[in-house]
Amino acid sequence: MKYCKNCLEVDTRPRTKFNKEGLCSACTYKKKQSNLSDEKRIELLKKIFIKFKSHEKYDCIIGVSGGKDSTRQAVWLRDKLNINPLLVCCTYPPDQITTAGHENLSNLISLGFDVIVSGPSPNIWKKVLKEGFFKGNYLKGPEIALFSSVPQIAIKYGIRLIIWGESPGYIWNNEKVKRKLPYDGNSLKYSNTISGCDLNWSKVFLENPEKLTPYIYPSDKEFKKNKIQIIFLEYFSNNWSVINNAKISSTYGLKIRKDNAKNTGDLYGVMALDDDWVSLNQMIKYLKFGFGRASDYLNYEIRAGRIKRDDAIKIVKKYDGKCSKKYIKSFCNYISISEKDFWKQIDKFVNKKLFYKSNKGEYLPKFKVGENIE
Repeated sequence: MKYCKNCLEVDTRPRTKFNKEGLCSACTYKKKQSNLSDEKRIELLKKIFIKFKSHEKYDCIIGVSGGKDSTRQAVWLRDKLNINPLLVCCTYPPDQITTAGHENLSNLISLGFDVIVSGPSPNIWKKVLKEGFFKGNYLKGPEIALFSSVPQIAIKYGIRLIIWGESPGYIWNNEKVKRKLPYDGNSLKYSNTISGCDLNWSKVFLENPEKLTPYIYPSDKEFKKNKIQIIFLEYFSNNWSVINNAKISSTYGLKIRKDNAKNTGDLYGVMALDDDWVSLNQMIKYLKFGFGRASDYLNYEIRAGRIKRDDAIKIVKKYDGKCSKKYIKSFCNYISISEKDFWKQIDKFVNKKLFYKSNKGEYLPKFKVGENIE
């Protein structure tokens, strides 16, 4: 495992590459982006909206959850640029969505936005989620539904422009998503989690393929026919970051997570506010690849110059991979497995090159954060 020389990105993250100087692409992108003036960004963004204007009322669609990024995007476009977006949310079922998730989505509506909320069948959702867990990522199915719902609605409403927050290619080092223009998001479906939105893995346990309709991402042919363009709004904002977005959105009513980082690995309690099991997913990610939620937070802060790498290392050591037993128990109850079976499955995912099992049954790192290992 090798670390970026500037931040704490690791080459174990799928599809990540470092340049000859040992820097991850997110760090080199951040440096180039800082040379662009806000005026030039906004000028380009306005031209994009003019080019893709297609609906009498709505200028674009924004995929939302009600969280920090979607709240900031919606308010910024409407109040600063006089853009009228249609918000689209594929929400978690009642057994999964958090109180904060409910409140934040309601808050977006109360701010005066038109919001379309879809909810795939909870029974099918649970089956897809459970199958995803046994294949290594319980969020695979839900995120395919989330990302698919937005272009589905865009096609139905004849809206050509879709807005998402940040590029997995340039912010999360996912090389397969990158396109010539860094704000071009039409390869989004190839990001690590949704992997091309292939559903063959789920058809094994579903007799009726039609029940997967909410999970079907429109094809490239459909994108071309309907002249749909996805853009990442992060490119057009010089102060885009996890913390900045949360601060701004909080002034518009955003509710943050109340649990502490020792239970969630979420340093500021502002990520994925509609799902408590996300800390479990981050724990699995940590055991598979050697980095978790704290690393993701702090890489942003290192690149922005708000924290030194050595100071970030201390925090990562303390919080990466943390997940309270209460979330594990709740998750196991939801998919009807024992905690013993849960840990048997986790054992299959653990990267034994990076972790060893202690006498107490805990997985401990063989590596030192920030130091390369061969």
